[in-house]
Amino acid sequence: MRPDTTTSNTDNEPPRHLSAKAPRIGLLLVNLGTPEATDYWSMRRYLKEFLSDRRVIETPRWLWWPLLNLIILTRRPGPKGRDYASIWNRERDEGPLKTITRAQAEKLAARLGDDGERILVDWAMRYGKPSTKGRIEAVAREGCDRLLLVPLYPQYCAATTATACDQAFDALRQLRRQPILRVAAPWHDEPFYIEALAASVRAHLASLDFTPDMIVASFHGIPLSYFEKGDPYPDLCQETGRLLREALSLPPQKFGLTFQSRFGRAEWVKPYTIDTMRQLPSRGVRKIAIVAPGFTADCLETLEELAVENRSAFMEAGGERFTYIPCLNDSEAGMDVIEAVVRRELKGWL
Repeated sequence: MRPDTTTSNTDNEPPRHLSAKAPRIGLLLVNLGTPEATDYWSMRRYLKEFLSDRRVIETPRWLWWPLLNLIILTRRPGPKGRDYASIWNRERDEGPLKTITRAQAEKLAARLGDDGERILVDWAMRYGKPSTKGRIEAVAREGCDRLLLVPLYPQYCAATTATACDQAFDALRQLRRQPILRVAAPWHDEPFYIEALAASVRAHLASLDFTPDMIVASFHGIPLSYFEKGDPYPDLCQETGRLLREALSLPPQKFGLTFQSRFGRAEWVKPYTIDTMRQLPSRGVRKIAIVAPGFTADCLETLEELAVENRSAFMEAGGERFTYIPCLNDSEAGMDVIEAVVRRELKGWL
């Protein structure tokens, strides 16, 4: 027999849900994702979910399905698992992206102070666990009638921001009582973000025993065709780079902007980071610092691809000194940025 969840003073009054809680605001930080482990099958599950997203891979399904399932998911899990193992947080047995995103959510909740009683802060991953769907359902169960979704990408891109929204929309579509949704706008040109990046770069450079010939800002790349179809992402990256260079008072020849993580044979937006690393020494640039402004948390693409793979390419080509500048992560400056974004978006709700 179903338990009685309603009550009424008279037969003429409508029923009320006794379990209804005082309305709250749900706040969900969403990042890209990470595998649950570094073994072959864990990597395969993660890569399949990621590479099956139609916004990430726009290749027609009839062509992409056999490539993905018969070739990529057979060959890539092993090598990628080894890459992840090299940066794995062994104490927590998880990827660093998960460790940092959790810390960002916990520190944000503490920073909200008195407002925190009305706000439930949570975090999720677009691919892997904890899932966006699961955390939205949990927030809804806690009585949140409004939801602020914060995709942790300063520059909008269909393959990142839009996929986070897609999954949130799919989760909301299955709820009878949907919270009102608000999605945080990108912050690629916000002064608080640019100054936090610049301060981080200055602090790192001050700790070095050499002066870089050039600072390179590396952003995750996208296929050129995506840009040609209207994705604004490369333009937003260029704007972030321009503002960061100006904040650092660097001339154009002392600052470079590149795109990393190319996948497949299609042409991607250029210049490519790995090619640039191989070319710079021949142009007389033998000492560099590289920063990744598009990442809010260090992950495989920064800790392994930039700090290891690209460093090796640079040094093998004749480079002398190389340093990677960490992401803002859950540092005070990083949390200042996230808090500023959140408070900007909560106006009118608090």
